[in-house]
Amino acid sequence: MFTGIVEEVGTVAALERRGGVARLEVDCATVVADAAVGDSISVNGCCLTVTRRRERGFASDLMGETLARTALGDLRPGDPVNLERAVRADGRLGGHLVQGHVDAVAEVTAVEPQVADADDPAQQWTVMRFTLPGAVAPYVVEKGSIAVDGTSLTVMAVDEDGFAVGLIPHTLAATVLGRRRPGDRVNLEADVVAKYVERLVQAGAATPYRTA
Repeated sequence: MFTGIVEEVGTVAALERRGGVARLEVDCATVVADAAVGDSISVNGCCLTVTRRRERGFASDLMGETLARTALGDLRPGDPVNLERAVRADGRLGGHLVQGHVDAVAEVTAVEPQVADADDPAQQWTVMRFTLPGAVAPYVVEKGSIAVDGTSLTVMAVDEDGFAVGLIPHTLAATVLGRRRPGDRVNLEADVVAKYVERLVQAGAATPYRTA
């Protein structure tokens, strides 16, 4: 389980394809400070298992399902990636509950800088717009939470063309979102609470407050 608060931007050292699978190697420092083989690390929002510690990072194996359902297969050596360690049970939940299970891949459709005061960097923010795949659309609501490349964000607007988020300068600088441009593919994960609510409603499940 993660929170969507990116700890570090690492760098892809290699992505070696072997038939229908691949091995991803990442250069980083912070997230491997206490990592061991078998631990989970979120890479651009996808929960991966550390299969080998490297001198300056870690390696993970990507199965066919991961390559098919995420944008990790697009990565090339030198690409930046968002990294986050699994949240500690006694830690702060700064973002929202993120499983690291990517629901769909979307595309950036627009990057729109917003300037309230040209002389004050703190008042310069950005609206970023994305397509909204049908598999995720029912769970995306205005002012709700969504993880984009593993970054916990608040949905600013939703319409038939997609959805938008607002990004402050810190988010642009501390995550890969500051490097995203129209046409780039990103990993999406909807709020897991919405999925469970939908499942319970569809099943007509009894609760202590309502009997079937």
